[in-house]
Amino acid sequence: MIQSVKDGLQLPPLIRKIKLVEADDGTEKTIGIDESERTAMMDLLDLGALDDVEFVYRLRRGGGRRIHLSGRLRAGVVQTCVVTLDPVPAAIDVPVEAEFWPPEKIATLQEQADDPAETGEMDWPEPIEGDAIDLGPLIYETLATSLDPYPKKPGAHFDWSEGNADEQMTQNGPFAALKSLKNS
Repeated sequence: MIQSVKDGLQLPPLIRKIKLVEADDGTEKTIGIDESERTAMMDLLDLGALDDVEFVYRLRRGGGRRIHLSGRLRAGVVQTCVVTLDPVPAAIDVPVEAEFWPPEKIATLQEQADDPAETGEMDWPEPIEGDAIDLGPLIYETLATSLDPYPKKPGAHFDWSEGNADEQMTQNGPFAALKSLKNS
């Protein structure tokens, strides 16, 4: 079940606020998830299983109250095969890099991004919310984007048969009724 609705928006399935005063330089820390968070993430991502979720990270302070995060997300997932609908287990093990910036610095960056003279791509920073950063949405989004968009069971294949597609299209297509009216 997704957490309660606040101001008309759904809260993320995972919230892990870290106070800035707790952002030790280079100390490795680990985040796991509880059963309700696991269930909410499984429901949102349409997973058959989600096990052993572990996010190991380090925080490093930068200039201008910026925080740099480097870490690694590991999890075991079971998705549904797009061909056979059988379960497809997979292991997620991905590196994570993120920047957290004060909101006013993100606003300045937004103004620069709106300027057509400014081109190029960059990873958009996450906001520092008051005196804390929230790693929950970062963990969830990293997991979501690491999933195979078309999971397929090994050896499964889809037999596509076009047959006589042109003839079938003219007999059953969207204009078949119009053609029959014209011929009447």
